[in-house]
Amino acid sequence: MSEDKNQGSVLQNEIDRREFLKRTAIGAGAVALTVTMPGLVVKNALADAGDLSKLTMKYKDHNIVMVSFDAVQAAHIHSLGYPRNITPTIDALAKDGFNFSNFINTSSWTVPSAMTWFTGVSASEHKLFNKFAVYNPPNNKLSKMRELAPNIVTLAEVLKKNGYATGGFTGNAGMSGVFGYSLGFDTYFDKIKFGGMDKSIPLALEWLKGIKGKKFFLLLHGYDAHGQHVPEGGFDYRFVDKSYDKRFTGSKEEQEALREEGLANDRVNIREADIKFWRDIYDEKIQRTDADFAGFLKEFDKMGLTDKTIFIITSDHGTEFFEHNKMDHGFSLYDELVHTPFVVKLPNRKDGKVVSDQISSLNVMPTVLDLLDIKVPENVAKQMRGKSLVPALQGKSVAEDVFCETDYRHYTFKRSIQTKDGWKLIYTLENKNRELYNLKKDPKETKNLIDAEPKLAYELEQRLFTHFKSLGVDLNATRWQTGMNPVYESQGKGAP
Repeated sequence: MSEDKNQGSVLQNEIDRREFLKRTAIGAGAVALTVTMPGLVVKNALADAGDLSKLTMKYKDHNIVMVSFDAVQAAHIHSLGYPRNITPTIDALAKDGFNFSNFINTSSWTVPSAMTWFTGVSASEHKLFNKFAVYNPPNNKLSKMRELAPNIVTLAEVLKKNGYATGGFTGNAGMSGVFGYSLGFDTYFDKIKFGGMDKSIPLALEWLKGIKGKKFFLLLHGYDAHGQHVPEGGFDYRFVDKSYDKRFTGSKEEQEALREEGLANDRVNIREADIKFWRDIYDEKIQRTDADFAGFLKEFDKMGLTDKTIFIITSDHGTEFFEHNKMDHGFSLYDELVHTPFVVKLPNRKDGKVVSDQISSLNVMPTVLDLLDIKVPENVAKQMRGKSLVPALQGKSVAEDVFCETDYRHYTFKRSIQTKDGWKLIYTLENKNRELYNLKKDPKETKNLIDAEPKLAYELEQRLFTHFKSLGVDLNATRWQTGMNPVYESQGKGAP
């Protein structure tokens, strides 16, 4: 399906911006209009569109839909520069909304990363580093945020107290309710491990029909692009070169074997043709889930909900396809793992703005609460480490340094600082290895400058350690012992 056709089906009731301007005779010098709606006062975005700073962005009692396309790299989003047009639905929302091109998650796999959206704190504070808080068979103990960090309040809990119906429809696995993801949700579906949008979407639509008339917070999540998800009915290999010799089929068993080979040997021995194959089926997965999302938007619009709803589109992490000689995610903090799409689409607006400032996923919760004009309880305000991105929507700079962390499976312990001016230091705690990259000159992180820039490396290291100490974590005082904290059943006894 072409991008134009897809956009037409998803946004069929919207008038093209230029056609709108022509019909209403609004020119560059037209007088700004003011539109008043229930719960919202906002200057018309098409009149005086250049002066975003004067726009009031309070959407009290509006709905919020947060969509997480698990494991989708920013580098594979067409509107962020990917040449293959596989994300027409996401791109259509980005075209009319605010497209954040440099959104960095605080971790590189689901369990720690996604919880940052819903708490405004990173894993050092919400404590969901791995699936097990204790792994010592047979005395295993699953990680449960309410036990590990009892004072942390979730976004869903805040919205529920403010009269919102709350529904989450996920693919289980790293977003299983047992870890704390179900906190605050009236309904939380997590019954299908590595389930896709084809399962989440129908359930979400049924839930919406059942809460008709109520304001709501909907979390929609699917593992469609994840290595452990295979489309129902299998792949059609739409992008795979017909001359490929089919050494791989794209099965989850193959993906797991390649992941484990990379962890064991620090690299995977694989042909260029195989790398292309895996990236091609990744694109097929992304295109399929984008199409499923188009169907959701169409049904959502039929319910008459679009004009009263804020959409947030993102992913909790990317995934590596041999950019650094491995496959999958969690085990490093390179750009392909922490840089993901992030789109904010406001109702009844066609903003069409790209925000290039680097921002952290810590900002998701405060942004949602600000947009919805929710009075934030004092304990929640003190809890959140991020800031509202509403100033960015008003044209102001919000660029910031971003700190990331992963203790993936106890295979490794890594921390990083990514500065707003384009430098990145990755520190591996168990062996004190350091990597320094100039992201402006070397965005693929191929040239380690640790020896060439010793002074800068030292300064960034100090900033990194100082940051985590401010969170109550002394990185120097901990003994970072690698071991086992399994994610999959094949890795250890009792793994979920």
